[in-house]
Amino acid sequence: MPTGTAGRCAGLRGWSPCCRLHLVLRNKTLTASPSQQDWKTAWDLRSDTIYLNHGSFGPSPRSVIQARNQWQEEMESQPMDFFVRRFPEALLATRQRLAQFLGTKAEHLILVENSTQAMNVVANGFALQANDQVLLTDHEYGAVRRIWESRCQQTAAEVSTVRLPALFESSQEVVDAVFAACTDRTRLIVISHITSPTAVTLPVQEICQRAQQEGVQVCVDGPHAVAQLPLNLDQIPCDYYCASCHKWLCAPFGTGFLYAAAEHQARLGPLTLSWGQLPPDEVSHWSDEFLWSGTRDPSAYLAIPSAIDFMESVGLDDFQQQGHALAQYARQQLVDLTGQQPLVADDPCWYGCMAQHPLPDGDARSLQNSLWEQYSIEVPIVEWNERRFVRVSCHLYNDRQQVDQLIVALKELLP
Repeated sequence: MPTGTAGRCAGLRGWSPCCRLHLVLRNKTLTASPSQQDWKTAWDLRSDTIYLNHGSFGPSPRSVIQARNQWQEEMESQPMDFFVRRFPEALLATRQRLAQFLGTKAEHLILVENSTQAMNVVANGFALQANDQVLLTDHEYGAVRRIWESRCQQTAAEVSTVRLPALFESSQEVVDAVFAACTDRTRLIVISHITSPTAVTLPVQEICQRAQQEGVQVCVDGPHAVAQLPLNLDQIPCDYYCASCHKWLCAPFGTGFLYAAAEHQARLGPLTLSWGQLPPDEVSHWSDEFLWSGTRDPSAYLAIPSAIDFMESVGLDDFQQQGHALAQYARQQLVDLTGQQPLVADDPCWYGCMAQHPLPDGDARSLQNSLWEQYSIEVPIVEWNERRFVRVSCHLYNDRQQVDQLIVALKELLP
């Protein structure tokens, strides 16, 4: 079995977010809070289904949907007043609230529809020449890989992939593997904060620090980290950070952000060119160009502060504690069911509110469809590196009984 906290944290410089989370969890009993049942009722999920896939499509609680609807009603009641007079100020307030939550300044953020769009903005503005290299890991999200393959094809650059250790022993082992794959042609490292197919928390802080010393830029793909980890973007020496707000933060679908360090902002522009800030002759900051890309419904963006308010009313520490406790329980049940070894040690430094576990070989799509069609359980079955995995997401509306029902279903469906 992989080693635990000491192995993971040994290579850290300072206190990383994962270690702060570990200290919080270590000093708390990993059980559901007394208010768990109350929080479950905050969602309008169907009671006849089990939803264990918040990591793919995270539904918003009722209060956040109501906030979005109120903005829509205001927009529809007087469109001219809303778009010309109210919207720019409201969007700035949203960026300021989100920046405060993320530990940075609004001037470093733009709002986008999702982390994929943010990654496209980075790729579109990133200068590459023939034979330059963009380095990804074998745990990277497939859409991100496609984005950089397309960008490299346009410039005769190349995408290189580093295969991380089969079992994670220490953070330093991961850092060493990444930089062993770097060459003098490496211009950018694209790294997930929490990986999508395997739900592993990678040592982003250490990778960014080492890259800074080596003169290599880093783009962090972080849609699963927002709210699942303590984040302070100004403390992570990355060049770009792409994320979605409609996953663990529970903002409405179609909300995300791009963080860019000041020295790179002038090279980044919107994917759709329109007026930018109104009037256009007052454009004075990189984010202004992203303000207006044509008429669209911005109510989802403007409900982001309501999502932050909701999660802070729960308490981020309590949420992370509760989610990890349930993920830990799910992981142990899957170990008992399959007898297979997880990729990482049982430690909050390595995983948060998602538990990923290997399954016996078989068709992933067929199993996922059977779980839904026969048991009304929605959980992703992932094919990764020629193996089959289940990834269980644990948010406030999930509980042990739902995990138990998943285990019963898998016991009946697996060979």
